Amino acid sequence: MNRRSITRVAAALVTAGVAAGMLAGCAGGSGDDDANGKVTITWWHNATSGELPAVWERVAKDFSKAHPNVIVKQTGYQNEDLQRTLIPNALAAGDPPDLFQTWGGGETRDQVANGYLMPLDDKIPDTIKSVGATVNGWQVDGKTYGIPYRFGIEGFWYNKDLFAKAGITETPTTFAELKTDVKKLKDAGITPIAVGAGDKWPAAHWWYQFALHSCSPDTLKAGTGSFDFSDPCWVQAGEQLKDFIGTNPFQDGFLGTAAQTGAGSSAGLVANGNAAMELMGDWNSGVIGGLTPDQKVPSFLSWFPFPGIEGAAGDAKAQLGNGDAFACSKNAPPECADLLAYIMSPEIQKKYAESGSGIPTVASAQASLTDDNLKLIAKATTDASFVQLYFDTAFGTEVGNAMNEGIVNLFAGKGSAQDIVDKMTAAAKTVQH
Repeated sequence: MNRRSITRVAAALVTAGVAAGMLAGCAGGSGDDDANGKVTITWWHNATSGELPAVWERVAKDFSKAHPNVIVKQTGYQNEDLQRTLIPNALAAGDPPDLFQTWGGGETRDQVANGYLMPLDDKIPDTIKSVGATVNGWQVDGKTYGIPYRFGIEGFWYNKDLFAKAGITETPTTFAELKTDVKKLKDAGITPIAVGAGDKWPAAHWWYQFALHSCSPDTLKAGTGSFDFSDPCWVQAGEQLKDFIGTNPFQDGFLGTAAQTGAGSSAGLVANGNAAMELMGDWNSGVIGGLTPDQKVPSFLSWFPFPGIEGAAGDAKAQLGNGDAFACSKNAPPECADLLAYIMSPEIQKKYAESGSGIPTVASAQASLTDDNLKLIAKATTDASFVQLYFDTAFGTEVGNAMNEGIVNLFAGKGSAQDIVDKMTAAAKTVQH
């Protein structure tokens, strides 16, 4: 996965020129026929590092080989550009790719409301059944518009060697223990935690975790269901985050650090031994492996879930997570659904598992996981009392962007805990939910 929340305005300013060129080059979407009667399917995804790009390239070639009348053109784009600029702009312009990445929740609801997506229930029902309850985030009013190929919870990816150097013998099981470990790492001259706040969403996920563990399950449902943010726990989450930031747990210059691009990114800092841990989704193993000199997942890498907060109203066994899915645009050719079914076949889901890029949603493919950390995450996902979708995904674009903006302002010392909730409440008033 996999995630995620940079504002449309900021993304447009940064990537407008690039996006224009990419969108112009996408002409040929919606299953264009060539002079020889072949159908061309354009497919956009976010695989740009690790082993997954090669997996998707092989999928495209093998599908075309098995379907001589179909040409599949797959392209990987950087996640933030894809989600916040390229796909929204292509959909709004009426020239989307046929098959593209989608993150579920409010984003899917918005796309369905605008008539952008193809319902899949009558086309590939067996494929939908194969992923079980993980598909719920891509269903609207009883219809399915996307199918997740990965799903898992986020947690801390950490360097076992640096933990040992700091005298940490066991991973923390409470937030108090996590704060103690942060101090031990600092005392040992080690940067405790890397965060890619320059991409906004990795910083936002810290607030998400405090909200998850501070708000009761009923309060979380009220927030995601009716945008009711009146419970004090939403403000408390920001106050807890502010207090934690005050302990200086992050690397120098974290406000300008990218999440997943280059050795200087937050993932790169962990990959190359320059930070002890990073809070990130289940896809991070593949990202980290792609940022090491030998392009392999380092032997020191391991994982543990975000610990519960003692005395808080939230469920200590609740976890935060999401999946990555693919959807077909409304006017894509029928072959788009066939390609999606092939991507979700046990054969390809096993190849996805073997790539170390995340946890496959087809249960039979999970036995093919070769990464021990992904096995840990798969078990922790199963053991969670419930999994809350990432809040920007659950709330949708408008509320999610407002929330993330407020959180990043707090990280930068330019806003308060109350400001975050005020921005969410104001944005919710503009949304027909």
